[in-house]
Amino acid sequence: MSAYEPRRRGVHPVLLAELLSWIRAFGPYRWASNRFRDWGVGGRTAVIGLPYLWLLLFFLIPFIIVLKISVSDIRLGMPPYEPLLHWVEHQVVTLRVNLGNYAFLFEDPLYRNAYLNSIFTAGASTILCLLIGYPMAYGIARTSPSWRNLLLMMVMLPFWTSFLLRVYAWIGILKNNGLINNVLMAMGVIDEPIVMLQTDFAVYVGIVYSYLPFMVLPLYANLEKMDITLLEAAADLGCHPVKAFLTITLPLSVPGIVAGSMLVFIPAVGEFVIPALLGGPDSLMIGRVLWEEFFHNRDWPVASAVAIAMLVLLVGPIMILQYNQAKQGGAGGVHR
Repeated sequence: MSAYEPRRRGVHPVLLAELLSWIRAFGPYRWASNRFRDWGVGGRTAVIGLPYLWLLLFFLIPFIIVLKISVSDIRLGMPPYEPLLHWVEHQVVTLRVNLGNYAFLFEDPLYRNAYLNSIFTAGASTILCLLIGYPMAYGIARTSPSWRNLLLMMVMLPFWTSFLLRVYAWIGILKNNGLINNVLMAMGVIDEPIVMLQTDFAVYVGIVYSYLPFMVLPLYANLEKMDITLLEAAADLGCHPVKAFLTITLPLSVPGIVAGSMLVFIPAVGEFVIPALLGGPDSLMIGRVLWEEFFHNRDWPVASAVAIAMLVLLVGPIMILQYNQAKQGGAGGVHR
C-alpha cells in the first residue's frame, strides 16, 4: 500500500442515515405531514391532490386567461386587448364579450385552410409513423431479451439531443448542397440537386423523424406483453403466419396503435418549429398562423381564439387516448 492514500469522497452511511431520520422527524416531511393532518387531509388525498393542483396552476388558469383574451376587443398599443370588465369606483360598469373573434375564424379562409392542412399533415404523418414504427416495435418485442434494452436505447437516443438542433440538422441533410444531394450526385444518380428543403416533403420527414419514438414505445409495450403461445397454437393448427398476424397479433395490438397514433397526432397538429424551419411559405399550419397573429399582427384576441379553437379540435383525440388507456389498464392486456 502506498504511503499516501486519497480520502474517499462522499457521506458516511451512518451519518447519512442519521441525517435522513432527522429530516423525517423535524424537517419538511414531518412539517407537511403535521399540517395535512391538522387540515384533516390524509396522505392519500394529498397524493391525489398534487396532480390536480399542478393542472390547476399550469393548465386551467392559463386556459381561463387565454379564453378571456379570446372574447376581448383589440386595442391599438399596449396592452394589445381591451379588458373584459370596466371598473369605476370599485364597481363593474360594463362587461364586454366579443364573440366576433370566433366568427372571424370561420369567415376568413386562411384559418379554415390552416386547420384543414394541419389535420391532414398530422394525419398523414401519423400513418407514416405507424407504417414505419410498427415493424420496428414488433422486431424489438420479438428479439432476444439481451438485445431489447440496446434497441430501445437506440430508439430513445435522439431525445438526448435538443429538438431544435435535430431539426436544424435536417436542413444540412436536405438542402441543395446537403448530404443527400452530394451523395446522389457523386454516385451519378442525378445531374442536378433535387429540391427537398422548404417543401412539404421536408415537413413530413421532420415530423416523422421527431415523433416516431412516440409511436414505437407504446406499440412495443403492447406487443411485448402479448402471449406468444397464441401464435404457436395457430401455427400448430396450420394457420399461415400472415393470417395469424392479421387475426391475432394485429387485433391485440389495437390499444398500442391507438395510443401511439394519438401521441403523434395531437402534438403534430400544433407543430410550429418543423414547418417554420423545413417547410416553405405554402406550408400553412395552425401553429405557424398562431405565432404570426401573436407576434407579427399583434392581434391577441384572434390569436387566443385560434388557440382555443385548436384546443377544442384536439379534445376528441385526447378523450380517445384517455378512454383507450383506461380500457387497456382495466383489461390488463394479454400477458405471458
